Amino acid sequence: MLEIPLRKLDQLKPRAAELDRFELASTDELRAWQLDQLAWSLRHAYDNVPHYRAKFDAAGVHPCDLKSLDDLAKFPFTSKADLRDNYPFGMFAVPQQQVARIHASSGTTGKPTVVGYTKRDLDTWSDVVARSIRAAGGRAGMKLHNAYGYGLFTGGLGAHYGAERLGCTVIPMSGGMTERQVQLISDFKPDIIMVTPSYMLAILDEFRKQGLDPRKSSLRIGIFGAEPWTNAMREEIEESFDLHAVDIYGLSEVMGPGVASECVETKDGLHVWEDHFYPEIIDPDTGKVLPDGEHGEMVFTSLTKEAMPIVRYRTRDLTRLLPGTARALRRMEKVTGRTDDMMIVRGVNVFPTQIEEKILTIPALSPHFQIALTREGRMDHMEVRVESRPDALAPQVRCAAAERLEHAIKATIGITARVSVLDPDGIERSLGKARRIIDHRPRE
Repeated sequence: MLEIPLRKLDQLKPRAAELDRFELASTDELRAWQLDQLAWSLRHAYDNVPHYRAKFDAAGVHPCDLKSLDDLAKFPFTSKADLRDNYPFGMFAVPQQQVARIHASSGTTGKPTVVGYTKRDLDTWSDVVARSIRAAGGRAGMKLHNAYGYGLFTGGLGAHYGAERLGCTVIPMSGGMTERQVQLISDFKPDIIMVTPSYMLAILDEFRKQGLDPRKSSLRIGIFGAEPWTNAMREEIEESFDLHAVDIYGLSEVMGPGVASECVETKDGLHVWEDHFYPEIIDPDTGKVLPDGEHGEMVFTSLTKEAMPIVRYRTRDLTRLLPGTARALRRMEKVTGRTDDMMIVRGVNVFPTQIEEKILTIPALSPHFQIALTREGRMDHMEVRVESRPDALAPQVRCAAAERLEHAIKATIGITARVSVLDPDGIERSLGKARRIIDHRPRE
């Protein structure tokens, strides 16, 4: 891709005086806080959530057994299945009248997972999202276009209240109505946009469809989350819009958006707000805790949540923990995939992000793609459906691009895939998280 300089970064870097206490804390100060809060959180869960009391007792552990942070490994994990088994409010640790808000997942793969918040939880959530927006370069007085979906999904309201806490002017657009998204960006001239990266690509397409130059928009900062995305995708968005694309991480079971965030001055991983969320990396097969620097599955325990404490929640997100850089807090590397998004094709583990990385190296192909899996007899087959760019419609160009992508997948991932290059707009656009995998294989 062309090396195009982005808008000035200096004015987006925060001053030390703007940072919160734990963004600058020493390791000893942070670990002491975490141990105290972890002891409180385990006791709160054990005393007030029958599920945790039963699970701790069955594992032969008690909150009093926590003498050091390493002792957390003695406690059992929490899974999404546990939350579904206790649907709707069995995981709540406070009386109903203390629950100020309820959110829930879509429930597309089963019962939705339900989460609750006290007033203090909502304040905490607003604080960590405000901290994340500030880390991305946001400041009080900036206009923020919020294209995350509102409602039971935590993205829209989480971003909204965090932006207001920071002092931003919020444009609560929500998802969908892509033509109107572009119109309001052009008319209201926001500085920041918060949205899923896949839907940002749909907004990019609409800019071009309307004959508008996205690089001339007012947007200076894009804060993208809710789905894994690659650094190649970052380059695509940054160069197309002349903005700084920053990753934000969260999941409703732990809090919502704002569990971790990149800092705009480094963009080298997401600093975990460890004063509220204690991270571990485990081997996804054995459950063994891995040292910092090793790849595995991210696990979180809440340190300050009241309505619904969460103990060793298995996120299924694959990453690793690294030392702090722009902040004292540890970083989680960009999520490379999820154990539940992993496809096993002919015995090979494949993640959508691996395919995305290869697509974005081929100029004739757009970032819009889907993976279709089928089975004939005992053999799995994978088809990658990807759109061509508008300036690459010639049959010979599309054929060459398909062959190049097929070769790249075979050479780096080790499986044979059929690539179909579609016309622009040939892939259905998502209003939120992109649907990357369509698995037609019969269930075992």
